[in-house]
Amino acid sequence: MDATTPAPTARPARSSRNPLARVLHRAQVAAVEQLAARTRRITLTGDALAGLDWTPGQHVSVVLADPSVPGSWLRSPRDLKRTYSVWDYAPDGRLDLAVYDHGGDGPGARWAREAAAGRGVLVKGPEGHLVAQPDAPYHVFAGDDTAAVAFGAILRALPATAPVFGAVEHDTPGDALPLPRRDELTFVYREGAPAADSPRLPAALADLPLPAEPGVAYLAGEARAIQSARRHLVEERGWPRRNVVTHPFWTPGRRGMD
Repeated sequence: MDATTPAPTARPARSSRNPLARVLHRAQVAAVEQLAARTRRITLTGDALAGLDWTPGQHVSVVLADPSVPGSWLRSPRDLKRTYSVWDYAPDGRLDLAVYDHGGDGPGARWAREAAAGRGVLVKGPEGHLVAQPDAPYHVFAGDDTAAVAFGAILRALPATAPVFGAVEHDTPGDALPLPRRDELTFVYREGAPAADSPRLPAALADLPLPAEPGVAYLAGEARAIQSARRHLVEERGWPRRNVVTHPFWTPGRRGMD
């Protein structure tokens, strides 16, 4: 190589770590208990969970791959993680998930059923827009079993003087979570009827004696039922769309929600 030939540029070493590893929090399952007939509370702890910027109503993602196993990061992203609402959080590093068992056999359902104390886990988040609007004149909640977890966190954080209305749908009374301020909510039950596109939730929302002035509504759960509930508020009650916060947690047959 002569003096006029530029020296080859050294290539940076390629990292073997998946990019997700830079935003994941290592934790372990500390305890598991039955919160309702089909909902398990899974408590995660770990130094990496301390001081998270969590707002009640937000969710986290649990990684279902083991980063110590070669090739596990190469699975489809839809198989790699599942999203769960946070039931409660303590800044010292305790995070409670409440996971509803919908009866399927997907990777997320299996993880929740098999979770046991001492098992390691990777967590991403928290994140999400389903959070309380503190300046609302009143708060309306409408959702199914999958929404009740986020609703519980939001209700727990609201001032006791904040007016609350709500309709929550479960399959049976035994599936109902111990929600704060439950005496101010309406509960409806499917009793074995399909949860997808259930007419019960929009009907229960329509029956709520809401004030004439719009408040803020939090609608979450099965996608089509939530669409129906939103149409009721916007088209029949005349609410501005900006006053309705929606989060479709699931819809039949959609991969990545099991």
